[in-house]
Amino acid sequence: MALKSGSRVPEFRLTAGTGEVVDSRELRGRPWVIYFYPKDHTSGCTIETRAFGRLLEDFRAVGAAVYGCSVGDIDAKRDFAASCGAPDLPLLADPDHRVAEMFGTWGPRTGGEGVHRNTFLVDSEGVVARAWTGVQPEGHAEDVLQAVRELVASG
Repeated sequence: MALKSGSRVPEFRLTAGTGEVVDSRELRGRPWVIYFYPKDHTSGCTIETRAFGRLLEDFRAVGAAVYGCSVGDIDAKRDFAASCGAPDLPLLADPDHRVAEMFGTWGPRTGGEGVHRNTFLVDSEGVVARAWTGVQPEGHAEDVLQAVRELVASG
């Protein structure tokens, strides 16, 4: 079961294709977004990653960080971000799907187990402010950006 609004985010440490090491404890003090996607270089994941990459500066302008996360290694994440025209978007490598499991976004899928397309907006205290499950890629990044703006405006 995916984390819900009000859930404390589990502690994790992963490396992104950008080379950045992301430690959830160090993200406190500002809002951040983590979107889980099933697989690099697939149509829906490409649509979603391109959109988050296109809006990355808008997220940063309101003080929020954005991370994509899926199975695979660091090189695969770097290559996928570059192929989406988003080389600065940190895509986190979760090769053993440990973090996906902690967020409740790993489980049965067609063809076996895998990552589900879920997104979490985390507040400055490390608590899920909003969760989206079963995401449709089209327009999703824009919806998340709006939710971040509302969270920041509320205080």
